[in-house]
Amino acid sequence: MTKTVVAVFSNEQVAKEAVEDLRRAGFDKEISILARDKGGEAGGREGAGGLNMGVDTGGISDGVTTGGVLGGLAGLAAGAGAMFIPGLGPLIAAGPIAGLLSGAATGGVAGGLIDWGIPEAEGREYENDVRQGKILVSVRCDDQRAEQANRILKDHGADRVRLH
Repeated sequence: MTKTVVAVFSNEQVAKEAVEDLRRAGFDKEISILARDKGGEAGGREGAGGLNMGVDTGGISDGVTTGGVLGGLAGLAAGAGAMFIPGLGPLIAAGPIAGLLSGAATGGVAGGLIDWGIPEAEGREYENDVRQGKILVSVRCDDQRAEQANRILKDHGADRVRLH
């Protein structure tokens, strides 16, 4: 049975280290990352504690270049890109969550996460976390691997880790 492990991080560097450890443990295409791109709201400049689009400042996106290449945290997962969700604004999404949310833009993050077995109320919590500038890292995998991902994310001191 497929499980989804979701972690919320306040600190970008800690989230990046957790994702790197997940990759070292053999997770790759299962990793998703979602974060608000405050830089997209500020005309390409990074806001206070925000993400950046257009200017390479070493943030999560490390700058989205004209060619759409992402570095940093988002670059650690497949299919990284920028998207806009009404009511939430510009986001950086990487991994399977990017495809999931692109088809559910009108339902927001909470609506998209329902397809992964995450109750709508918890999905709204995650949406609010992202709105507040936190970073969502998720891993979708089988039961046995989910326990390993859960442990790695907890070991990195995520604000909250839940197994769905």
